[in-house]
Amino acid sequence: MRCAVVYVILVYDIDESRVAKVLNTCRKYLIWVQRSVFEGDITEGNLNLLSDELKRIIKMNDAITIYMTPTGKNIKRIEIGSNSRKEDNFL
Repeated sequence: MRCAVVYVILVYDIDESRVAKVLNTCRKYLIWVQRSVFEGDITEGNLNLLSDELKRIIKMNDAITIYMTPTGKNIKRIEIGSNSRKEDNFL
């Protein structure tokens, strides 16, 4: 059985006291693009694991948004300014 893979962009607005935990959790699954933005291909199973881990970290005033699409091929990216994109998932 083949696992469905989706392309996601994840952004967060988290209280400073929890940023490191959220950052490290997201880096296990996705590519860190800049500050509070991640992207990448992920299986639906891993997306569920990521979501569950994040739900255990965040508090009431924190916010995480995940945009999903079946493939990242049709997404056009325009970058303006310094590119702080991180291409690895290693901590």
